[in-house]
Amino acid sequence: MALAAARARGLRALSRPLPRSRGALAARCCASGAGLSPPGGYRAWQERATRDPGGFWSEVARGALRWDSPFHTACEAGPAGGVARWFLGGRLNVSVNCLDQHVQKSPDRVALIWERDEPGSAVHVTYRELLDMTCRLANTLKKYGIQKGDKVAIYMSVSPLSVAAMLACARIGAVHTVVFAGFSAESLAGRIMDSGCKAVITYNQGVRGGRIIELKTTVDKAVKNCPSIKHVFVAQRTENKVQMGDCDVPLEEEMAKAASVCTPESMDSEDMLFMLYTSGSTGKPKGIVHTQAGYLLYAALTHKYVFDYQQGDVFGCVADIGWITGHSYVVYGPLCNGATSVLFESTPVYPDPGRYWEMVQRLKINQFYGAPTAIRLLLKYGDEWVKKYDRSSLKTLGSVGEPINNEAWQWFYHVVGNGRCTLVDTWWQTETGGICIAPRPSEKKAEIVPAMAMRPFFGIVPVLMDENGKVIEGNDVSGALCIAQPWPGMARTIYGDHQRFVDAYFKAYPGYYFTGDSAYRTEKGYYQITGRMDDVINISGHRLGTAEIEDAMADHPEVPETAVIGYPHEIKGEGAFAFIVIKEETAHKDRVKEELKTIVATKIAKYAVPDHILVVKRLPKTRSGKIMRRLLRKVVAEQSSDMGDTTTLDDPSVIMEILDAYQKYKKEKSSS
Repeated sequence: MALAAARARGLRALSRPLPRSRGALAARCCASGAGLSPPGGYRAWQERATRDPGGFWSEVARGALRWDSPFHTACEAGPAGGVARWFLGGRLNVSVNCLDQHVQKSPDRVALIWERDEPGSAVHVTYRELLDMTCRLANTLKKYGIQKGDKVAIYMSVSPLSVAAMLACARIGAVHTVVFAGFSAESLAGRIMDSGCKAVITYNQGVRGGRIIELKTTVDKAVKNCPSIKHVFVAQRTENKVQMGDCDVPLEEEMAKAASVCTPESMDSEDMLFMLYTSGSTGKPKGIVHTQAGYLLYAALTHKYVFDYQQGDVFGCVADIGWITGHSYVVYGPLCNGATSVLFESTPVYPDPGRYWEMVQRLKINQFYGAPTAIRLLLKYGDEWVKKYDRSSLKTLGSVGEPINNEAWQWFYHVVGNGRCTLVDTWWQTETGGICIAPRPSEKKAEIVPAMAMRPFFGIVPVLMDENGKVIEGNDVSGALCIAQPWPGMARTIYGDHQRFVDAYFKAYPGYYFTGDSAYRTEKGYYQITGRMDDVINISGHRLGTAEIEDAMADHPEVPETAVIGYPHEIKGEGAFAFIVIKEETAHKDRVKEELKTIVATKIAKYAVPDHILVVKRLPKTRSGKIMRRLLRKVVAEQSSDMGDTTTLDDPSVIMEILDAYQKYKKEKSSS
């Protein structure tokens, strides 16, 4: 009841008339190096943002962003608690907020450090240089007919030019859709056709892990089936020649002839900034739409307070710009805050498993933000690759993409961070725009529980729902994770299919944003993400997140990776089926399986012990490192003919590998 009343007060407050003055909150937000501790402390800000979200966000937005025209209404709530619209009447340009305002104050401050694939060959780009690059690229796009509202696909490896391409679109009011430069021609074509792109920006080739990636060749195959494409802008990442057709434009040559000044388009707060496609189980990727002001504000504020970013820090997010993490914490959040952002083009193990940490030493990185998958991979190579390099510059470590297991958290904290860095396990989604739950910000010196996201960010009101759609009150409880109140960074729609958006995120629990995740609220009120709702299994009446079983099994020293799914069981209702990867030198697989069962029984309970444990060479992962557990469910359900959308798999051949291993396992079981 208390939560419902607070939520009702917050929603009513969204539409109140707004004061014109800039209060202490706004002044603090735009102050240089605001740091971790907001005025009055974390609880005061969180309470204000929950009780009076309109007042809170309007004050923050006035201080943190540069506006062409002020907004008159902070937020207009959507129907039935659906999608809200933010900062109505306001106009601004995102590229001005990310570039021009910093060039005016500190033109020679380094904006980007491009850690190229070639070890030790970092390129520093100042804000003045990045603005020049962005304006020339923007003018080139305009010369070839790209206008406000047009869609532009960006199919490039991580580089200053790919960042400039995003900002150039923002400058002229075009909408960018970045497609990860490892996707197939078919995947690229599907995204181009769904969004109706008029142009593609790409490189002749990409370079990653010492290998050449044929980007232009892939684009050529894709655009054959895309009549909407009028021009392909081709930049040079390598010196190798590629075939140029009638619609191909040599980008650097055109940029050299273009003016270095481009008047920014004044955009409405709710105009589309970008689309980003996420894979769906239905087979068709979803074009998630983010808008201008709300997204930028939320990315910038979370970047500043979750990571304790201070002016002068070197921020190292090693995500690709093809994912939302790259959008929010490589490009828009850091650049809006005037930060120095690292662009990582390579892989964690090229030329050796010390790549990250050598880079930290050489670039003196202060915040390091990466994926648990990479941490687990590097953990297998031992501590010596980490300890070889000086990591004393590090202040904050961050984990993103999936819940981090305890073993990886402990190694990240104690070995990489030497037990002295804050480690933030962040929970958020493409749809949320930015971090929603993380250990920081918090009260000063507040505890951090290992492998737990813990605390909601300002204005995020998490609730847990039961199977009947009722809010679960109190602590030490589990349920479906929903968010009760709108926030500026949330997505507005799925491009071309708003009904799908409503059905996916607002239909299951009317009036609430449904995350699709399940969570546990601890006795102290902290939040722990326990997995996707379809990753929660019910064994003999016991609800259990598969992530919990995986976390227990990950303690085995010879098992670097696990994935657990539920499957129908004629007696227990559901059982647990575990897929495991074991170290190459392990000789006795059966011994490892028995030890895993003992670990799970000891750490959780006997009922949680998997009925089946299948050893595989590798797990099916997306290019961003997420394990695609729904494919494993299809294997066990023997529905291999209906795998759904597999375009985001890093290597589709892994499916046949696992199918073969499963069939062999079945034969062995039946014969025994």
